[in-house]
Amino acid sequence: MSIQTENGAILKAVAAFPEGGSLREIKEILGIALHPKTLQRRLKNLAEAKQLYFVGDTRARRYFLPSELILKEESSPSIIPLSFIAKAIQQEVSHDIKKRISVGYHKAFLEAYQPNITYYLSTFERELLLEMGTPFASEQKSGTFVKNILNHLLLDLSWNSSRLEGNTYSLLETEQLLNTGKIAEDKNPLDAQMLLNHKAAIEFLVDQQAHLQIHSATILNLHALLSYNLLGNPSACGRIRSIPVGISKTVYHPSAIPQVIQECFEHILISAQAILDPFEQAFFLMVHLPYLQPFEDVNKRVSRLAANIPFIRENLCPLSFIDVPEKTYIEGILGVYELNKVELLKDIFIWAYQRSCEKYSTIQHIVGQPDLIHFKYGDLVKSVIRECVRMRMNKSQAIQYSADHAKKHVNETDRARFIEIIDRELMSLHEGNIAIYKITADQFQIWYPQWKD
Repeated sequence: MSIQTENGAILKAVAAFPEGGSLREIKEILGIALHPKTLQRRLKNLAEAKQLYFVGDTRARRYFLPSELILKEESSPSIIPLSFIAKAIQQEVSHDIKKRISVGYHKAFLEAYQPNITYYLSTFERELLLEMGTPFASEQKSGTFVKNILNHLLLDLSWNSSRLEGNTYSLLETEQLLNTGKIAEDKNPLDAQMLLNHKAAIEFLVDQQAHLQIHSATILNLHALLSYNLLGNPSACGRIRSIPVGISKTVYHPSAIPQVIQECFEHILISAQAILDPFEQAFFLMVHLPYLQPFEDVNKRVSRLAANIPFIRENLCPLSFIDVPEKTYIEGILGVYELNKVELLKDIFIWAYQRSCEKYSTIQHIVGQPDLIHFKYGDLVKSVIRECVRMRMNKSQAIQYSADHAKKHVNETDRARFIEIIDRELMSLHEGNIAIYKITADQFQIWYPQWKD
């Protein structure tokens, strides 16, 4: 069970005591086995993160949940374990947009943050992330790890970051595009441009790793690479905006005053540069760059890649947003936009980083969670892959075949994830694992050369 799941259970138990619960009372109704000292430490961490509070000394201490965190109803299920406060934010931003109060940019939200004094991530969370994200000995050179996994990172981060923007390319179509330049004929050309821009931006960060810093020139060039050929005004690439912008599906209105935008952009970079912890630095950028909206468009994409700067520089596992649901991510961003609350986005950040570490790092004690969609459609997955090999399909044919099967046999809500599983397993197929799919060595050897082409 993950730390986030356990913390959610603890907060739910605390909520059962409106007049405050003791350590013993909370443990009795917790529903999960935690040693009293572990529970006490978790309660302390949750209090530090302002998700609960307590009164009294150690023996007579009683724990309370702030009234604003008491949920009226359970939020929609998420594959990401969410804290109680994150679920409360999720509910707030899920109300009908007509019932949400219009808000503008609050400069005070940025000004209230004091580097290395204010922390969005608790000490416990930062230590946990560091433990997960350190795959190699500290004496290895900056950028060593990310260079070793560059091909995987180019595909994963390009595809996942684009997917969070509504890009319609499948994982396999993305792999074809990035490796061969082949554009899917039935897709919007802008989707292909978005993916190619991600590849160029990631390569820029990795190439610059020896002197990579959070400077204005770095962020501006990152935006120029990510927005290339996507903006109506080409001169807006890599330039701070001087015009108002609107954001759909939110009541948040970014500042339209050029002087404020420029000043706050500089303030964000100065603050980020001063932050010593790489995870706090990364998350700070994920919060404040999209909130300011310093560019005419492509702000969230810039923030997701900029968050990787400290990881590349300090030889930590990168963040590629594997499996992050688009809806939950948008809700986390809306929590920042409309409420100036970071807890939902923070839960997403921590979970997403763990998922990235599960794929890229060599930390042996991190165990991946079984994929429920794979459990549900496991036999169909194997059948589709087996037929792709048996019928000697190339990549284009396999893309169409898996899409047709998904449309016929998979629930609409599961289709995108089902196709992603097919894509990943086809790309990972080799002579040492073909027995899983009941594929013979002869079938594989006949199929593989044309698949590579």
